[in-house]
Amino acid sequence: MANFRYVAKSMDGKTVRGTMEASGESSLLQQLKEQGLFLVEAKDKDNTKKYKKFVSAQLAGLCREMSALLVSGISMVRALEIISEEEGISKAQKEVYTDILKDLKRGVSLSEAMEARGCFPDLMLGMVRSGEGSGTIDMVMNRLAKHYDRESRLNRQVQSAMTYPVVLLVMCALVVILIMTFILPQFEELFLAMETLPMPTMILMAASDFLIQDWYVALFVLFVGGVFLRIVSKIYQVRRILDYGKIHMPVAGKLNKVIYTARFARTLSSLYSSGMPIVAALETAGATVGNVYVEEQFQQVGTTVRSGVPLSQALREVDGFVLKLSSAILVGEESGRLDSMLESTAITMEEEAEAATKRLVTLLEPVLICFMAILVGFIIIAVMLPIYESYATIEGAA
Repeated sequence: MANFRYVAKSMDGKTVRGTMEASGESSLLQQLKEQGLFLVEAKDKDNTKKYKKFVSAQLAGLCREMSALLVSGISMVRALEIISEEEGISKAQKEVYTDILKDLKRGVSLSEAMEARGCFPDLMLGMVRSGEGSGTIDMVMNRLAKHYDRESRLNRQVQSAMTYPVVLLVMCALVVILIMTFILPQFEELFLAMETLPMPTMILMAASDFLIQDWYVALFVLFVGGVFLRIVSKIYQVRRILDYGKIHMPVAGKLNKVIYTARFARTLSSLYSSGMPIVAALETAGATVGNVYVEEQFQQVGTTVRSGVPLSQALREVDGFVLKLSSAILVGEESGRLDSMLESTAITMEEEAEAATKRLVTLLEPVLICFMAILVGFIIIAVMLPIYESYATIEGAA
């Protein structure tokens, strides 16, 4: 059985789009006919080529150019043709735009064509779909460009801030390997001449011998360990436990809450401002937080809001957000300016998220330095301890 995405016409001439499972196109045609629909186009959803996910900078560039072209009165198809012919884009991007163009020329909507490629985030798909329904696709693209510009800037700041800790960690590993494989063997004859060795020295020498003689085993263990952690981290229950710890750990937990709140506030603001209903916007925004423990709580949030409970009260129960978010939304609900309040809250929380990210990295630097000092200190003590003990023995004998 194949999963088809189809475009059909009803008896009164209306266009109907959807997906249906069928053994083949003829079977699909028959099923649609039984529903009073006439097939216009069908595409095997499972055979649609999938591409690598677009990063924030690529999404921002696409949305910015699309918004500018649409505002100037150019059609969607022509705008995408212009973007796909630019010299600065990669080959993969050009293939994506070409595939989307083919679908647009067949009458497929932009949101469906983008969804079929599998390289655009749910937030973008939801907002484009909302813009198509309201006829404000140019405004939606402008909002998306601003959203992904901010996200790209935050990602660059995180990468820049993490450069020093990563370099420090690599240098620490190289120093330890150098000491264990080149310097410690120089003391081996001296240590073998001693009757007994302290436990730290015995451990260190055993580790040194292992790295020199069985280094390939160490590499294999590291490789297997990395693969194992990668597989285990994809298990939902394991990810849930890890993500729960991210918001409840000392110091860093509070900083992570600020980052998650900022991400949610910006996404909800963008979706709601584009005209998407608040419940649907909640479901989409909740899935973009980046923490499965927080995301799973939005099933209850959506149900609570549908039952008539104010959004501010429903979000107050979410474990993983700062209370400032629900307080700001409460003001927006009481004043009848929820859209503008969400926008200002998103800006404020993003500024706090940038500061929180810098504090998190600043906190990480001394931790790595202390770790490196303890490790190197242990090596020095393990080397010097038997030497001092031998001197003490000689002095005692004299």
